Amino acid sequence: MYIPPAFRIEDKARLAAFLRQHGFATLITQDGAAPFASHLPMLFRPDLGEHGTLIAHMARANPQWQHFTDAREVLAIFHGPHGYISPSWYETAPAVPTWNYAVVHAYGVPAIFEDRDRIVALLRETINFYESSLKHPWSGELPPEYLDKMIHGIVAFEIPLTRLEGKFKLGQNRSAADLQGVYRALSESTHADDRALAELMRAEGHVPTSPRVSF
Repeated sequence: MYIPPAFRIEDKARLAAFLRQHGFATLITQDGAAPFASHLPMLFRPDLGEHGTLIAHMARANPQWQHFTDAREVLAIFHGPHGYISPSWYETAPAVPTWNYAVVHAYGVPAIFEDRDRIVALLRETINFYESSLKHPWSGELPPEYLDKMIHGIVAFEIPLTRLEGKFKLGQNRSAADLQGVYRALSESTHADDRALAELMRAEGHVPTSPRVSF
């Protein structure tokens, strides 16, 4: 991925936090001479391996898992908030429109695992992760026969990562006044992704936070 130095993210803690928050990934493999993609929720375990490990599952009917047998590196793309940036929000002129976004690319060689206990643990971990924020979370309990049928219909795998590339294009190359204008416009947008992009700008320290009022 092309990453200008101003937009490169290498801090492992920030990358791990991003992967946890934006865990729905696009997994890209090679099917002969053509690329093949699936869209999957993935769990990230930062303490497994030098760059962490992704763990996930897909439908057995999906032919992509058969691409794992050649021990070739695959790519998982994790997308964060993104949005159109108008030059009318800048103090600097002339200027042109652009698109700001945050994304992480994760590379590694996938390995399938078939141990039933590991698969059940993966499914429970995935359910617990996404149910935890709900007011009335589902327990995940299923009749044993039904669970066995579901397990037979999936392929579980892990991807020990060989490298992680983070790119947060948030206008870091603009002036403070331009950044403030972009942040203000995105914050006032009716689009949730625009507001999320503004919040990421604030969290990354690219715009001043509101001063605290003391009494």
